[in-house]
Amino acid sequence: MTVAIEMGQTTAGAPAKLDLEELLATRLLVQGNSGSGKSHLLRRLLEQSAPWVQQTIIDPEGDFVSLGDRYGHLVIDAEQHTERGLQAAGERARMHRVSTVLNLEGLDAENQMRRAAAFLSGLFEVARDHWYPMLVVVDEAQLFAPAVAGEVSDEARKLSLGAMTNLMCRGRKRGLAGIIATQRLAKLAKNVAAEASNFLMGRTFLDIDMARAADLLGMERRQAEAFRDLERGQFMALGPALSRRPLGLRIGPTDTSPRNGTPRLMAMPEAALEDARAIILAAPPPETVRASRRTTSPDLLDQLMAAKSAALEIRPEPAEPQISAEDLAERRERVDRVLRAILAQPDAGFRVIGVLYQEFVVRCRIEGLASVVPDLPEFRRMLTHARAGLGSDMAESDDAWRDVSVRASLLPDDMQGVFMMIARAAKEGWPCPSDAAIARAYGSHSLRRARRLLTYIEEQGLIVCQLDGTGRRTVTLVELAWATAPGDPNAAEVEQGSLAL
Repeated sequence: MTVAIEMGQTTAGAPAKLDLEELLATRLLVQGNSGSGKSHLLRRLLEQSAPWVQQTIIDPEGDFVSLGDRYGHLVIDAEQHTERGLQAAGERARMHRVSTVLNLEGLDAENQMRRAAAFLSGLFEVARDHWYPMLVVVDEAQLFAPAVAGEVSDEARKLSLGAMTNLMCRGRKRGLAGIIATQRLAKLAKNVAAEASNFLMGRTFLDIDMARAADLLGMERRQAEAFRDLERGQFMALGPALSRRPLGLRIGPTDTSPRNGTPRLMAMPEAALEDARAIILAAPPPETVRASRRTTSPDLLDQLMAAKSAALEIRPEPAEPQISAEDLAERRERVDRVLRAILAQPDAGFRVIGVLYQEFVVRCRIEGLASVVPDLPEFRRMLTHARAGLGSDMAESDDAWRDVSVRASLLPDDMQGVFMMIARAAKEGWPCPSDAAIARAYGSHSLRRARRLLTYIEEQGLIVCQLDGTGRRTVTLVELAWATAPGDPNAAEVEQGSLAL
């Protein structure tokens, strides 16, 4: 089935069509000076194609965040997340087929490049099973694939340029269709621009840019002057998805608009500001200390799951009749058994929590437990307790364990399970878990990371680690005075009692 979206009208008044399937295979380059209508063109393309294909937008100025309200795109404020978190978000966005807007507004040039590169890397490196077709729009692409080195570090430039090169040169086989827009072709890396087979060229004034645009469209150099005469929203189109010959077109209207419209003249206030000097030159307010981003950042996985549910318009299942407390307790026990069965799988400790949750929901529904399936935050809590060897009844009824849970909440979510597992071993007097067991509880294969986790938890004042003369490790919980028996940190994973999931 051929899907043709309407971009506007040709100079002859006919509908200007863009073949979406051909675009996925051949990519697109948009060029035009500031004010030529590039962002309007991209918005029109995104709105028209939104029902047909997953999208992501690398948005350096926050122009496209309004797509979230109208079309359900998940807006990710890059300033609030680490590079590793954004890479994981890119992977999960493809896995769950959620359209996204990566808002880079508020970051300096180097951090924009680093975070965009991390997110694009996540899109690119996802497993083959998730190579779904996807439009990847990069506005102001010369910022992320500069032709020459600028003021940013070489490392940031290489990361960003490498990610853009992967998108345009190797992305097609992975289902990624790059759409890049730039103010100046001369500032865009040639190996990135050269991979596009479709072109939309808008108004431009510099001779070097006009000459390159004319070459890309197969026009004679003397015809390049025509690019100066184009009006805002007018473009020359060429490419297998657009037209086999250069074609003039005008972009049609859009349903959404950027947060900041085109500047308009505004009359100056009639009354002069009283005591202007005192107001303008008053002492600045005290700076506020920004809280730790790791503890205040929104959970991207929660957002992705919520956005996916909203996009698919999942309806809640009909409410079941009221059940007794005994039946409810019995169902919760069955839910616990489902969770233990999932965690008993050999690779469960290293799987993404979203994948575990999906399998958990499916198994609960098969068991007829749809009415008591926990939401994702509750599932996280259950998973933390299960990895520590705690049943839901024990975690809720034991006062000491409630105190441990409070202490665990001081740590980042992904470390709480490790702390609870150590606390369980300390309470029961079992040997201290090995580095391999700690790494598995954290979802990692790295023993070095396991040791760094223990150091971090100790630095927070929650535990004290000690090594005896034989190198065996003991961990004591501060204030509770629970202590593990000495254990070999280099031993293979220990399967003791309830710790073996």
